[in-house]
Amino acid sequence: MITLEQSYERCRRLNQRYGTTYYWSTKALPRVKRHHVHALYGFCRYADDIVDDLGSSAPTDVRAKALADFGDRFFVDLNAGDSDDPVLKAVVHTVRAFRIDPDCFRRFLRSMTMDLSVAAYESWNDLLGYMDGSAAVIGEMMLPILEPTSPAAKPHAQDLGNAFQLTNFLRDVGEDLDRGRVYIPQEDLRRFGADPSLRRATHEWRSLMAFEIERCRALYRSADIGLDLLPRSSLPGIRAARILYAGILDRIELQECDVFSRRARVPVWRKAATVGRLASGALVRGAASRARARLP
Repeated sequence: MITLEQSYERCRRLNQRYGTTYYWSTKALPRVKRHHVHALYGFCRYADDIVDDLGSSAPTDVRAKALADFGDRFFVDLNAGDSDDPVLKAVVHTVRAFRIDPDCFRRFLRSMTMDLSVAAYESWNDLLGYMDGSAAVIGEMMLPILEPTSPAAKPHAQDLGNAFQLTNFLRDVGEDLDRGRVYIPQEDLRRFGADPSLRRATHEWRSLMAFEIERCRALYRSADIGLDLLPRSSLPGIRAARILYAGILDRIELQECDVFSRRARVPVWRKAATVGRLASGALVRGAASRARARLP
């Protein structure tokens, strides 16, 4: 039987291996919060692996059943208050400890199911419908752990989740094509006369990407409003994630929007430096606050 500590460690390793930017950002969070964030990542990664990593040779109905079985198992274990699954044991503990709304997980699983049958989205609003469950809802899941000072943080947390997701879409166009998917709205592709299937950074493609990058940065600007509503303990980790993910957009621009021949990456040294700077600043502010509290 797996222990709770072993389950959290399993989730941490999944985060470390597959979500490096997200993982580095958690290092700027208080230790008491990190493993809960890893657990949420572990849940999302588990479901994503069912959709994408069973292999394109696996029939859609097989993957759909595996995803449904995973969802059913999670909700049964959540109601029971425990799980013997190597990942879900930690997830159930985190969800119950912070009273995270179970409907968030239903919305997430719904969007993962869409990936099995929906290959493209006509409009931005259509894409937002998908991203409600694949991205915005992640921001909602995180809020009870981050403990914002006001409920007004919710829409900005959703925008941060959407900004992260759109950043990934713009970076991973080639990988998504390999899976038979195009996440950039079809109406935008037509508007700029851009064709991702050419896998070349044409003038039309660069114009499209400039438009989408600005759309993404607008989401980040909205998210910044929510950062001001986070307590000092949570702020450095989320600020680190925001800076590092937005840095991917800068890398795309440096590559002249060629996201086909190489992946836009923020170097590890920059991730470490960003997290270290923000985490050390939080420690200094915390020490100063404690010192002031001791003054007569």
